[in-house]
Amino acid sequence: MSPALAALIAIFTYSVGYQIYSRFLAEKLFELDETAVTPAHELRDGIDYVPTKPVVLFGHHFASITGLAPMLGPAIAVIWGWAPAMIWVVIGSLLIGCVHDFSALIISARHRGQSVGMISEYYLSARAKTLFLLIIFFGVSLAMGVFVFVISKLFGIYLSPPSDAHAGVEGYPQAVFPSLWLMIIAAVSGWLMEKRGVSMNPIIVVGFILSLIGIWVGLAMKRAGVYDPSWWPSGSEWMIGLLMYAFAASVLPVWSLLQPRDFLNSLLLYLGLGLAYLGLFVGQPSFDAPALVMEPIGAPPMLPFVFILIACGAASGFHGLVSSGTTAKQLDLETHARPIGYGGMIGESLLGLLAVLACTAGFQSPERWHEHYASFHTARGLSQKLGGFIEGTTHFLTSLGIPAELASALIAMVVVSFALTTLDSATRLLRFNIEELVAPLGNKWLSNRYVSSALACLTIATFAFYKIGGKPAALALWALFGTTNQLLAGLTLTLVTLYLRRRGKSIWYTALPAVFMLSSTFISMGLNLSSYLSADRPDWLLISVGLTLLVLGLWIIIEAVIAFLRPLTQHRDPTQDA
Repeated sequence: MSPALAALIAIFTYSVGYQIYSRFLAEKLFELDETAVTPAHELRDGIDYVPTKPVVLFGHHFASITGLAPMLGPAIAVIWGWAPAMIWVVIGSLLIGCVHDFSALIISARHRGQSVGMISEYYLSARAKTLFLLIIFFGVSLAMGVFVFVISKLFGIYLSPPSDAHAGVEGYPQAVFPSLWLMIIAAVSGWLMEKRGVSMNPIIVVGFILSLIGIWVGLAMKRAGVYDPSWWPSGSEWMIGLLMYAFAASVLPVWSLLQPRDFLNSLLLYLGLGLAYLGLFVGQPSFDAPALVMEPIGAPPMLPFVFILIACGAASGFHGLVSSGTTAKQLDLETHARPIGYGGMIGESLLGLLAVLACTAGFQSPERWHEHYASFHTARGLSQKLGGFIEGTTHFLTSLGIPAELASALIAMVVVSFALTTLDSATRLLRFNIEELVAPLGNKWLSNRYVSSALACLTIATFAFYKIGGKPAALALWALFGTTNQLLAGLTLTLVTLYLRRRGKSIWYTALPAVFMLSSTFISMGLNLSSYLSADRPDWLLISVGLTLLVLGLWIIIEAVIAFLRPLTQHRDPTQDA
């Protein structure tokens, strides 16, 4: 099978899934009501709760869930061959990931825009709510600590510093100017639309053209030698700047920066995705990788770890936090949840599929692919994963006659932009999470959005700056993020299952995905803990934190089982079966 044919089959499968399965879920299972009053209208405050046009909200949601993970996960998971990765990305997204994102958005919209963590109190218990919120707090803080560190490296002259042994791996400083430029364009666009009443269409056109010009300017600055190590900011300085930006994005009204920036970013991704797939069909490359590699050197077992490594491209607990965090608070009509929740996940899965294709058909020779994926250890580094994705995608774009340097600059900008959009949205989510955690204390000062945003940034900074064994704490604990993320997905699907049971609906459409996600996650957690304990020098930090997460997850499952066995008459129903 050729990569182009595989892509066509996948795209057809996405289309069938959306047209048939998502319609069934929307109309029969969840019974979406166009007349229902959404939290964006009921609680409208002009800051977080803002009714938003579906095309804009789709762009925000899409950009927020689409960070680095759908590119980096497949870039290492293809070490087992292209077939397992592709099957999980396509089928996993339609039956699990899309259902997860869509259902999380619906139950949040029917619970005043509350997060899945808060909603768990109604269907599990108050204890489960606290445990759920703590897992969310750890997962988001850890992930954003890594994102701040990674983006600071991407903005640097080198991803890894030069030494006598090698020349160093180049960073992407050419993405700095277009990233800053896009923030300015977004802020002006938001002000013009909200305060001056300017129509959205001309602003979109002009803003997008200016964004593309920014990419060209960033590349021209690189050619001119502007990025000189003698004065270029250090990684720590970039991290401080990123945290300042994250704070601003968290406290400002969504219309002023978050919505327009995410929407313009989504246009960049549409362009990059469209050109890459077009280049794939025009260039007609062959697979450089085998379909299946059972035992790559140094790799963990394919099952269940392919489901853990490829998270955001197929199923991700973080998406449920976005759906029930920022997106539900901006949903204009309940019926918009289908294209935004289910459709947005298909869009991200298309990016995950592109990453699979780029890293298995974009190396131009099987020898080059086998050299890159000689072992799991050598292929899992940041520069190796980013390099594989950018190299492969650039190869697709050059099939259209686009110069390699320009193609690489565009893809690099897409990578950096979506890391930034995830950072700003996730900081806002962490702010919500902190406000929910401190709500029982009744302290209004801690619930102030400026204070909670500052606490969110401080937590992220701790993971980014604090060193453990010479590495940032986030990197030292990063091995736990994949299982934490998928644990959240399984728990969210479990919560939705209890919600459907309360309404007298069939539970199998969410219960089976929940069982699958939880079983694969707990098995991988056990295998990871076993490997940590059997190491020559056990990492007791990883062991203790990993064991804590395992206990918290199992505790919530026990609470879910108790809730499932409890008679329906004993349940509290906050929605009155809305």
